[in-house]
Amino acid sequence: MRVILYIINKEFRQIFRNKGMLPIIFILPLLQLVILSNAATYEINNISFGYIDNDHTQTSRALIDKFHASTFFDVSQVFPHPKESDLAMLQGKVDVVLTIPEHFERDLWKDKNIDLGVTINAIDGAAAGVENVYITQIIKTFNKNLEVDLVQLSNNKAQPVQIEGIPLFWYNKTLNYKTFMVPGILVLLVTMITLFLSGMNIVREKEMGTLEQINVTPIKKHHFIIGKLFPFWVIGMGLLTIGLVLAKLIFAVPMLGSLALMYFYTSIYILVILGMGLFISNFTDTQQQAMFIAWFFVVIFILMSGLFTPIESMPKWAQFLTEFNPIKYFVEIMCMVMLKGSGFYDILPQLIKTTLYAVVMNAMAVWSYKKIS
Repeated sequence: MRVILYIINKEFRQIFRNKGMLPIIFILPLLQLVILSNAATYEINNISFGYIDNDHTQTSRALIDKFHASTFFDVSQVFPHPKESDLAMLQGKVDVVLTIPEHFERDLWKDKNIDLGVTINAIDGAAAGVENVYITQIIKTFNKNLEVDLVQLSNNKAQPVQIEGIPLFWYNKTLNYKTFMVPGILVLLVTMITLFLSGMNIVREKEMGTLEQINVTPIKKHHFIIGKLFPFWVIGMGLLTIGLVLAKLIFAVPMLGSLALMYFYTSIYILVILGMGLFISNFTDTQQQAMFIAWFFVVIFILMSGLFTPIESMPKWAQFLTEFNPIKYFVEIMCMVMLKGSGFYDILPQLIKTTLYAVVMNAMAVWSYKKIS
């Protein structure tokens, strides 16, 4: 026990002695949390909108006014001919072009089917899909209101009964994307900092030659590993604490569940990441190699965690691979505990999988670590 405490004390002194590492550990991640949480959004605003009005009637102008009133569209382009609109979209000056056909108002009065032309720049497929939803909702609302007006004017009857659906959004009533993104980005920062630091720390000992000196001492393998990795476990828990404080003070993210449960799960999750960092360091000789290998796995884990792309929309084989993604479980737990107020039994499946992951990962790391006895 005294040996472990000595190694831990030595590691903390080494970390805080390096003045260049302290900003990387504590300041840069917090700046990233603040910046990324404001920048990473699923909302699409300021959509450059153009239109071709071949009807020039009161009804066609009313439809265009609906897009003017929307906060998502910037109606700034009017085209007399499709050639001009195609050229503008080719040059990137417009994202959406609405084409209103001739006799638009007359055919509406005659109860005919009318086709509106909508051209969307779909280089970014995800953005194009969201823009299409916005446009469809505006046209659908306009059409419903117009049908009521036409029935009243033509038949002079009472307004027909309309069935209106009122959605009830649970866990994020205002649909604020930061409520979902802040916990997820905090997960990424805790993961990357602990993985990179733990992986490069032991490799740095190799480069300096001090690891060979430690290996020939009578220190047992598990004493050395615990002493080397425990400081980064503490740093990971500290980053989580500071991140939660910023999430509450700056972004007003609700915290409905138990903080003790969140810390309990995080303490196990960080063991997974530390074991992964040790495993990587056992097969690398330089800090650059450790960084590249760690970054390779982190990018895959992040993109398949469900934070930026819903797991349900992935192919079946990709959904199966996400079962081996520890970041996925951490993102789920953070959202469940913070936003839904989930308890211990609610997160038990993810907790069991993460615990097994930690045992297997650390066992592999210890087994692959070579020490001269």
